[in-house]
Amino acid sequence: MTSHRFSPQGPLTGRIRVPGDKSISHRALMFGALAVGRSRISGLLEGEDVLATAAALRAMGAVIEKDGEDWVVDGVGVGTLLQPEQALDMGNSGTSTRLLMGLVASHGITAAFTGDASLSKRPMGRVIDPLSTMGASFTPSPGGTLPLVMEGMQPAVPIRYRLPVASAQVKSAVLLAGLNTPGTTTVIEPVPTRDHTERMLRGLGVEVQVEEKDGERVISLTGPCDLAPCDITVPGDPSSAAFFAVAASVVPGSDLVIENVGLNPTRNGIYRVLKQMGASIDYLDEREVGGEPVADLHVRHAQLRGIEVDPAIAPSMIDEFPVLFVAASLAEGTTVTSGLEELRVKESDRLSAMAAALQLAGGTVEERDDGLVIHGSGGKPLAGGGPVTTHLDHRIAMSMAVAGLASENGVSVDSAEPIATSFPNFIALLDKAGAP
Repeated sequence: MTSHRFSPQGPLTGRIRVPGDKSISHRALMFGALAVGRSRISGLLEGEDVLATAAALRAMGAVIEKDGEDWVVDGVGVGTLLQPEQALDMGNSGTSTRLLMGLVASHGITAAFTGDASLSKRPMGRVIDPLSTMGASFTPSPGGTLPLVMEGMQPAVPIRYRLPVASAQVKSAVLLAGLNTPGTTTVIEPVPTRDHTERMLRGLGVEVQVEEKDGERVISLTGPCDLAPCDITVPGDPSSAAFFAVAASVVPGSDLVIENVGLNPTRNGIYRVLKQMGASIDYLDEREVGGEPVADLHVRHAQLRGIEVDPAIAPSMIDEFPVLFVAASLAEGTTVTSGLEELRVKESDRLSAMAAALQLAGGTVEERDDGLVIHGSGGKPLAGGGPVTTHLDHRIAMSMAVAGLASENGVSVDSAEPIATSFPNFIALLDKAGAP
């Protein structure tokens, strides 16, 4: 690993465009592979995680190629995935792993899943449990982790499954298995999670029923389903845009427009919380792209205030808490977060990793079992320091890059390489936004 130092570079200005939404990119490839015919995808995120999904789908029969700026997918149809000849290497991508396990679960094939050291520590039991009930069988590593071998069941058994923890990945895995399962598969969400799967399936001709009942969301589809090929436009990733929105909020003099950002209500919690903290964020040219709400974000520097973050908003910004912690460290007063146990089983334990990182950079942080309490600097730059241990977690690396921009002496991270998993041109865009 090679350390990298992120130093203050002055205000962030001009206009930038972040890569395509990672969650939607994964699903666009998967659903294109399940359609019969050719789908064209524009704006696909070309990070390592998404490319791992593409490689796995090719191994199961889909033809996926780049065509100019777009990607084309010639699908094999629901029910006709091929037996992969080798293990499917998921790299660092939990989304690829859990959703593809859902695809394989209702097909009569056997697949081995492997991943890097970080992914191999992440829990897969939350997906294994419902998919086993549908008929798939698993031989995981101790603790229910990768590497594992799974054998799908065709026909699988439809289930009615209540999510024990808010997880769009688990919901999507069950619904994907349901596409090739005779009968009605139902997922009950006590807390709403990102709904890209439901939106995109409807766009490809699948009848997805969503009901609100007693404060819960009940999502059902009846299989086996046929998916129609279509053209898919991927909006800009709100998680990627959040790093620049926070940076522009905390670096004095910044005045930045971030174009074409997806603002799905199940994903835009970070912007709602930043506004509660006093951020200056305006939505310009609000529109719909590929069934998803989109706008250009105009972000200007503003003095942020510490708040108590409502834990109910966590599912709509679970991946953005690391960079929110950076914003909180530069706010006036204290920010309290809770209900974030999920952050301990991401690519790293993001609560302990960010607490240690911010303290090393000069922040004042208390770590609790389910969140962080951060005492802000009142707008004063952090001292800086490092090298921060990223634990090969791209969001830790990018969050501390933002901290470095708002520091006196810069912040170094032990490795910037993991950033490529989700945001290959992150450093280049930072340089562009900070150029005089």
